[in-house]
Amino acid sequence: MNSPDNRKAVVLVSGGLDSATVLAIARERGYCCYTLSFDYGQRHRAELVASGRVSQALGAVEHKTLAIDLRAIGGSALTDDDIAVPEDASPDQSIPITYVPARNTVFLSIALGWAEVLHAGDIFIGVNAVDYSGYPDCRPAFINAFERMANLATRAGVEGDVLRIHAPLMDMSKADIIRRGSALGVDYSMTVSCYQADAAGRACGHCDSCRLRRQGFLAAGVEDPTKYYR
Repeated sequence: MNSPDNRKAVVLVSGGLDSATVLAIARERGYCCYTLSFDYGQRHRAELVASGRVSQALGAVEHKTLAIDLRAIGGSALTDDDIAVPEDASPDQSIPITYVPARNTVFLSIALGWAEVLHAGDIFIGVNAVDYSGYPDCRPAFINAFERMANLATRAGVEGDVLRIHAPLMDMSKADIIRRGSALGVDYSMTVSCYQADAAGRACGHCDSCRLRRQGFLAAGVEDPTKYYR
């Protein structure tokens, strides 16, 4: 699908720590990166600004932000203002209320469409199954199943151009992700991870995402550049 000297990849970039690291990894592997973000009605809108900032800083060829109104179906603390974002909760085995129904399925489907238009054979996503919030669409089984579907449901796949879904962070701890990104020169002060960041991108310091991020920097022995409003 791509000539060896001009490999294209679509990279999903949320503006957070993980996706910034994935973009840096894709660039290191020699891909020409086209980054894709979604304005899906999330309450933490500062991440959209961060996604553009990260894409530009890490050398994306093109960056798109597409609008999808997932608030219309709700069902998550990130898309329904009547559902509070949990704070300082002890992690357990249940799927948290911050899970957005079918979000990664929707995002990957649109990334797949853009990849076909670009004649790109590769899609990168920053899902992780180690230090994460327990979302079902962040597991290896989901990524593997989506890749199989992608090669069945697209013209590119049917015509023999293999489509690959890359999840390079899948088996890494948050500390390992931070170490990897730091080695690649990622400036994590550009990123926003908080589920309820303010308009300036400052974090609450209490949600699950803030907890995982803070613990990751501590474990990695890397200075945490996160700015907090509390």
